[in-house]
Amino acid sequence: MKRVLKWIAVICVGLVGAFLSLFLGTRGDYPVARLVTDDPTLPSETIAGVQLHMRVHEGPTDAPVIIVLHGGPGGDFRSLTALADLSDEFTVVFYDQRGAGLSERVPAGMLTLEGYLAELTALVQAVSPDAPPILIGHSWGAMLATAYLGQNPEGAQAAVLIEPGYLDAAGFAAWETESQRYLSGYTYWREAVLTGFRAQHVEGPDDAAQIDFLIGHMVGVFTNHPDNPYHCGDGYTAPGWRFGSLSSDTWGVAQMADFGRFTTGVIAFAGPVLLMTGECNSWTGPALQEQHQGFFRSADLSVIADAGHDVIWDNPDATLSTIRAFLTARNDE
Repeated sequence: MKRVLKWIAVICVGLVGAFLSLFLGTRGDYPVARLVTDDPTLPSETIAGVQLHMRVHEGPTDAPVIIVLHGGPGGDFRSLTALADLSDEFTVVFYDQRGAGLSERVPAGMLTLEGYLAELTALVQAVSPDAPPILIGHSWGAMLATAYLGQNPEGAQAAVLIEPGYLDAAGFAAWETESQRYLSGYTYWREAVLTGFRAQHVEGPDDAAQIDFLIGHMVGVFTNHPDNPYHCGDGYTAPGWRFGSLSSDTWGVAQMADFGRFTTGVIAFAGPVLLMTGECNSWTGPALQEQHQGFFRSADLSVIADAGHDVIWDNPDATLSTIRAFLTARNDE
């Protein structure tokens, strides 16, 4: 018994020593961006009771409104800002969704599909009260746009959907299976442990900063995995301001009930739809988006060369040219 107790003591001392070594060895400055609730210099609007980081690029008088929906849940619109070039013909509205990017952090109960849809509906009423807007959604944002069209078939003029990750049960199952390849292994877990210790040194600017830092970094490890086809082989370089960890975690639990609702009623949307995808992405790329075409009454597919999942960031010139051609053709019909 004494020998057992001795070994238990040795192990405990070793674990404490390892913990202290890691804690002290990861000391450093790990800045986290301030939210609109703390930084009055950030452009924001209160939509559906939540203060959102929002930027509006005004177009010509009476120009149609484009609303840009970023990925995640938990991401932000930083990598999509090339779309501001469309403001020569349109008013372009960017916003970080509730609980994400630089927007106000909210309780998990507000981070449901219903909450995101209520927010988008209120935003449409605020920025485009006289005519339905055009929606441009990326990844999760394209999924959210699809759900909105299903609930509001008269609520948009047209939609550009850039690589929605999945829109039905089969797609969800396939996404879950594939994603596990990039969420495991020695390198992944080593980075998770080190980042967990680094996060302990994050000093604000708010209560969510530590976990946002941790989860945001690990999302980057996932997207930058060398085998992840999200990128063209040179890493996933699309930038972000700050990840919303609770948004991501809450969706991870809620999606089992919600994923089947994205396409409910969407066949009633009569407006044109453009599905866009990066040529490099063999996961949520051309093959999957060809399947997604069948959910819509009228949907074209455009494959952008030299681009992975974040099509706009990877090849903005080709992406903007394709979107302009689509919107011009919509006006000519």
